[in-house]
Amino acid sequence: MILARTLRIRPGRSSLVRAFADWGAMREAFDSAPPSSKPSAPTPVSKQAAAVPSTAANSAAPKNGAVTMKDYFQGGDLGDSPPGALDESLNWSSSFHGLGNAAFGKEAQEILASEIEPNDVEITPDGLLYLPEIKYRRILNRAFGAGGWGLAPRSETLISKQGLGGQLTREYALVVNGRLVSIARGEQQFFADKGIPTATEGCKSNALMRCCKDLGIASELWDPRFIRTFKRKYCEDIFVEHVPTKKKKKIWKRKDETVEYPFKQ
Repeated sequence: MILARTLRIRPGRSSLVRAFADWGAMREAFDSAPPSSKPSAPTPVSKQAAAVPSTAANSAAPKNGAVTMKDYFQGGDLGDSPPGALDESLNWSSSFHGLGNAAFGKEAQEILASEIEPNDVEITPDGLLYLPEIKYRRILNRAFGAGGWGLAPRSETLISKQGLGGQLTREYALVVNGRLVSIARGEQQFFADKGIPTATEGCKSNALMRCCKDLGIASELWDPRFIRTFKRKYCEDIFVEHVPTKKKKKIWKRKDETVEYPFKQ
């Protein structure tokens, strides 16, 4: 241990010379001391916080902040990893069995490619046309029969926390008559942890709608000409008042529907 010497500097040149000599001796002794006896520099606050062990969810989080369902709830029985299979051809979490092997029958193709009914199409307040997810299921049931198709998860559910809520995503495969048809990743927002179960169903439905694009179902909704014609014929944009905030804005709606809360004309 190095004992510091108290320097008492008196007026006068000789006192200053002795003081600097004493300081030089102390510096030389400090430099020659072993590293273990030297005091270490204080750690910055930011580095101290980084050194604190993180929770299970944070330690397992990728760079984008998303964690699995099991890590989000820190263990338990909420893991939803796709199960493996002895026969790799039936393990839909990794298999591409039957993809593009043959076309479907003529009757099924006619049902899949049939024009959508105008009454089935909805529009969001910001002007996006969409087909409710239940309509996709009905079309698949007509084309392949109930039980002739299904969605198989190909990944775990990933949750990205954003404030009190967040967003979850999961990849699904659309399987028809025992063969892979399409793969898509669904996504859904939630606004509180208690809404995660409902959000998982919304994520699955979103993946189904995306998978159905490969089958040509409701393909008109991605056709710019159809969109412009449909909106001109069946929809209108009007100014409304947002009831909670009293702010006015322009929204889209179908001509045959009334304005609903939280808006009013």
